[in-house]
Amino acid sequence: MKNLASIGIFGGSGFYKFLDDIEEVYIETPYGKTSDAIMLGTIANKKVAFMPRHGRDHSIAPHKVNYRANVWAMKEIGCKRVISPCAAGSLQREVKPGDIVFCDQYVNWTNGREDTFFEKNDIQHISAAEPYCPQLREIAIKSALELGFSIHKTGTVVVVQGPRFSTKAESAFFSKQGWQVINMTQYPEAHLVKELNMCPLNISLITDYDAGLVADCAPVSHEAVMKVFSDNILKLQKLLFKIVELTDDKKTCNCDNQAKW
Repeated sequence: MKNLASIGIFGGSGFYKFLDDIEEVYIETPYGKTSDAIMLGTIANKKVAFMPRHGRDHSIAPHKVNYRANVWAMKEIGCKRVISPCAAGSLQREVKPGDIVFCDQYVNWTNGREDTFFEKNDIQHISAAEPYCPQLREIAIKSALELGFSIHKTGTVVVVQGPRFSTKAESAFFSKQGWQVINMTQYPEAHLVKELNMCPLNISLITDYDAGLVADCAPVSHEAVMKVFSDNILKLQKLLFKIVELTDDKKTCNCDNQAKW
């Protein structure tokens, strides 16, 4: 199965429809079923693998996603880099709906999720000090600036359990910590990518002001999130295509030396 693709993308179903010559591949994993098939296609003459993390019909809640199976499948087909675009809420007034944040840190506020491949005899303690690949982030930032998008080069995403949104008290607490972004899927996805020696990248598309506190607006709703996300789907597609185009095989990061396999 190796070498079917070098770059993997987790995200919504709107992305893979724009890949060329789609081929669906189902991967068996030691951790059960993946969210969906892997869709293989080509961008800028590079083989790319795409998987909708919630399933193509968006039927899998964030706390029910089989993150280990999904990440394992990407590794199994040969991916060296994994891009994780996601819809996210803003916790700060200056981070506006429609902006893109390339998070460089996360705070895990989830519970009960299977979040490591090291659980038997060969226990390893993998650093999460730099949870996202610095080299891939620089490529992503360059891509977004070339496209003229409104971006934030850094940010901390707090990952909540879901599927419910925050209370006003929770949102106020997160905002006061100075964190910029809130999301339900970045953990343990990013850390599992790191455990398998692949490079993780976060692309947070801001869809709302969480509980509405920092902008004195109505609290977030699922319908509002989906509308902003849909309105910006072409922006994300352009960004992903540009990142893939500018990414080559030369690696200056240390992501592939985190774990011994």
